Amino acid sequence: MQSHHHHRFADLFEQLGLPADPKGIGDFIASHRPLQASIRLEDAPFWSPAQATLLREEIVRDADWAELVDQLNIALRG
Repeated sequence: MQSHHHHRFADLFEQLGLPADPKGIGDFIASHRPLQASIRLEDAPFWSPAQATLLREEIVRDADWAELVDQLNIALRG
């Protein structure tokens, strides 16, 4: 039986090694948007190679993080 974890948006930022407090999250999103529609989230130039790999793997595996990755994608395009 597969266990399902419910992560918070801040948890994704922690996984990415970014500030995970509300101000840190807001500052990151504000400074990196709008992300052009032609650029895939994991290919954005502001990620380190490790961050890009984490995002790519979570999207491919459709892991329990995928919903949060989708939320981040939407926030960066807004």
